[in-house]
Amino acid sequence: MSNVRRLIACILVGLGALLLAAAVMIPTYTVGKVAKTPLDLRITTVAKSVPGEESLVLDSKSLTSPEGSAKIDTAVPIVSQRFLTVEEPSGSGEMTVQAGQTLRRDDRDASVGLLTASVDRVTIDRVTGQPIDASPNGSIAVTVDKSGTSVADASQRRGLQYRFPIGTEKQSYPYFDLNARATYDIDFIDESQINGVPVYHFQQTIPVTNMWDVVPAATNKLTLPAAKWGLPGEEPVTMTRFYTNTRDVWVEPRTGAVLKGGEKIHLYYGRSAEQVDVTALKSHIVFDEPTIEAQMAVTKESLDKLDLYGKTLPIILGIAGAIALIAGAVLGFLSGGSTSRRTIDPPTERIRPSNL
Repeated sequence: MSNVRRLIACILVGLGALLLAAAVMIPTYTVGKVAKTPLDLRITTVAKSVPGEESLVLDSKSLTSPEGSAKIDTAVPIVSQRFLTVEEPSGSGEMTVQAGQTLRRDDRDASVGLLTASVDRVTIDRVTGQPIDASPNGSIAVTVDKSGTSVADASQRRGLQYRFPIGTEKQSYPYFDLNARATYDIDFIDESQINGVPVYHFQQTIPVTNMWDVVPAATNKLTLPAAKWGLPGEEPVTMTRFYTNTRDVWVEPRTGAVLKGGEKIHLYYGRSAEQVDVTALKSHIVFDEPTIEAQMAVTKESLDKLDLYGKTLPIILGIAGAIALIAGAVLGFLSGGSTSRRTIDPPTERIRPSNL
């Protein structure tokens, strides 16, 4: 019986040591594997103009009509929709994100209400969210060919865009703006909560940008009669399109997921950057509630995995390991103390008196 107890004690001690080792290794090894942006992302985000705030859109037909000046529509409902997927090349450390995005006015049919459309691709690090060092590391398509296929221009960029780092910190990060095709800092503002989940609020300001310098497209520099621009005189006047924006994002810091986003975008025609002659687009658009809830659901799945491997499993394994180790030690001590031992008395030699 004592031999069986000693065997069980050894098994318990070994099991306890194994469980304690697993409790230590899981957070340091497994969490590192889990704490990456998932490769199965398929996310649709919808942002809409904030009701009650100024929302202006230039009626493009008014620029080409034979009479009248440029017409600015007011209180226009704007919808920005983005469909994000993961494409090849992607692997254990890197992933290619593709985002198809449209901006349209919601008071007209889709065929005539479309304002802008783009297809953006960038290959990023799955932990840091930063574009990889390869050249080029992305592409941008804003035009199509005669067959309707997107024409992509190679893009070399730096800065975050669709994801923040795993373990986002309260600091400034470089952030790439697709419209300006330039990188500017996005600054930490404050910490708050969305539906009970802690988030970091970041804000970025895009300075006034000459869009003709970014993309020399016909719409970015127009020469029209002064009257068409609402100016006196008959001489032609050349206007350049300018762009500025204030971007806000709310990030879940452990996963780097953007739970909420908004932009105060302003596009206008002017004779100089300092002079707004004709507004092309001015609106404050923010993620709608279904988008926030969908982002929250995906993020909570990632948080549950991090908690499982980073907290729950190590605690359970640690407690089970300690119990097994203590039980094995106690059982081994009792087995050793209960071993029966025989005591053999030394033989007693009788001394008989000799006969004298």
